[in-house]
Amino acid sequence: MVEARELGPRGVSVNLVHPGPTDTETNPADGPNAEAIAGFTAVGRYARPAEIAATVAHLASADGAYITGASIHVDGGFTA
Repeated sequence: MVEARELGPRGVSVNLVHPGPTDTETNPADGPNAEAIAGFTAVGRYARPAEIAATVAHLASADGAYITGASIHVDGGFTA
């Protein structure tokens, strides 16, 4: 990511999180196509929003300071 190289010297990290099927009000894990969609994941279920947020929180924390220019799939193996 060009932005990571441009912003890195200023202490800014740039990452992209690709969430997989996530149980939300507009995409419920018990919706009409949810069983089929969950079947495409390696873990066989939708993510809880907190599972996606945990990755984002890690990237935004001091523990994630050395991670930049990354594209991270938090998708339960959907893209595996």
